[in-house]
Amino acid sequence: MQYIPPNNLRGHDLAPLLAARGLPADWLEVNDFDPHSPQNIARHTYSEVANLVPFHYRTAVPTLPELRQWIDGLVVAAKEAQAERNSPIASVTHGPSLLLLGVTGVGKTYEAYGAMRELAVSGVRCRWQVTTAADLYAALRPRHGIDSEDEFRRYRDAGLLLVDDLGAEGKPSAFTEEVNFRLINYRYERQLPTLFTSNADAGQLRDRLGDRVTSRLREMCQRIAIKGTDRRRAA
Repeated sequence: MQYIPPNNLRGHDLAPLLAARGLPADWLEVNDFDPHSPQNIARHTYSEVANLVPFHYRTAVPTLPELRQWIDGLVVAAKEAQAERNSPIASVTHGPSLLLLGVTGVGKTYEAYGAMRELAVSGVRCRWQVTTAADLYAALRPRHGIDSEDEFRRYRDAGLLLVDDLGAEGKPSAFTEEVNFRLINYRYERQLPTLFTSNADAGQLRDRLGDRVTSRLREMCQRIAIKGTDRRRAA
């Protein structure tokens, strides 16, 4: 693990995230030069996550209790696995998944990026891949000079994966249904933690994703319905 100096994160509003973990605002400023210290792991992980979070969500903080419970569970599991392996680093490798449901603009993506940011400062190692469903399909469509299977494995094998706007395209095509099934079935069988958002309600999921995908999502994910109206219109 590379040592990351504390001043590399100056200018980031991390105090609310640390407070949610019960940590003081200056926790990340501990300069013990230990590459395996929780602080250095948090600095290292957050510096990676910050590159994945869009500018619009750079200050996102999760507000849903279920998201906090999910984060706590991943942290506990990572530390238990660390103790079993006698490893110098606690890493998120397995765990439950979440599906955030709600109409457009209620804050699903905000909550998802907030969860990424808070988990990043928890002191456990986590490696994220982030995509929208539309970008995922575009990246995997056959095209000259690109190995689609290699692209697929980047998402399939991610330690943690965020798929935003799952099912937004409406009724699936044969191509999107195959991608959805292969990705979700792989992560379902291996208990790889995945964070999905969708503007479909529970009754629409089957029509938009198909029976096989919906069945696996139902078993692998805790579903969280976010109520409200489109905040972007209000803004």
